[in-house]
Amino acid sequence: MDRFQCKLGFIGTGNMARALIRGILESQLYEASQIVASDKDKGILDDACSQFGIRAVYSNAEVVKNAGAILFCVKPQNMKEVLLEVRDDLESSHLIISIAAGISIKTISDTIGKDIPIIRVMPNTPALVQKGMSGIACGPGSRKEHVDIALDIFGSIGEAVIVEEPMLDVVTAVSGSGPGYVFRIMECMVESAVELGLEEELARRLVIQTFVGASHLAKESGEALSTLRKMVTSPKGTTEAGLFVFEKTGLRDIIHDVIKAAYNRSIQIKKEWEK
Repeated sequence: MDRFQCKLGFIGTGNMARALIRGILESQLYEASQIVASDKDKGILDDACSQFGIRAVYSNAEVVKNAGAILFCVKPQNMKEVLLEVRDDLESSHLIISIAAGISIKTISDTIGKDIPIIRVMPNTPALVQKGMSGIACGPGSRKEHVDIALDIFGSIGEAVIVEEPMLDVVTAVSGSGPGYVFRIMECMVESAVELGLEEELARRLVIQTFVGASHLAKESGEALSTLRKMVTSPKGTTEAGLFVFEKTGLRDIIHDVIKAAYNRSIQIKKEWEK
């Protein structure tokens, strides 16, 4: 990939692409001069390039011609159109990295009709503050150097793990969609605190910091989640009273159903796209 003018190319410069660019530059993986980008919205592209000092081009084909590793940061419904647009310019020396949910490596390969290394990634929205979690699946043509590139890029916005491609549907259901579940629970906790008399802003601060603190404790303590739960649960205390309601209302089954619904939808989206 050294023959290309730029190391990385971004097709699409929306929120996730910007998070990646920010993480890449702040971690000094690449310099701004080594990144080229395009976007169908000229205003969004110009804004991103002005913000980060990267190079703008005004066609997706120009990104492919100028960069070795191409990150496809487009919506799933636009992926086929973009792949067809650039496939004549793709070569075996390129690396394709796609974050389009539900678009399989085989589908990408079949659409471009060439043997090119392909990596799929499922990041999540905390990447916007460099606290993301990404699942990475590698196609059959990917070598260690390609995997290392993907791990470095997505490691710059949080943490990244390698999984088999079929497991990306599980990753999607758990960490891809997970922030949405957490935010909904947080909303409900704030609403309950307000109903009991707290001012909304104070309730919001209490809830957010509780989640931040609990997450850090879970990550840094090394203890099992069940152990941490027991540590805060005194016999006949307030936490026990609250957890009893969770169990009474079937929280475990509710969470399982939520994850399974998101998992099934991820598979369904993939099938719809591949028709």
